[in-house]
Amino acid sequence: MAKATYKDPSLNHAIKDIFGFDRVNSISNDTCVSCKKEARKFNDPLSRKEYTISGLCQTCQDNVFGI
Repeated sequence: MAKATYKDPSLNHAIKDIFGFDRVNSISNDTCVSCKKEARKFNDPLSRKEYTISGLCQTCQDNVFGI
């Protein structure tokens, strides 16, 4: 199970408003805040770290960052 990085509560609320899903709960359940699928496989340590920040799985990270 991953652990979410700390964010100001107002930012967590904004993320929830955008995605409709709580970032901290999503990360602690190894799911993506965007697609709601399992988020356990990442291409590298940096992508795994990004997941703890954004809550985006590898596929959604690739889509957002244009990889």
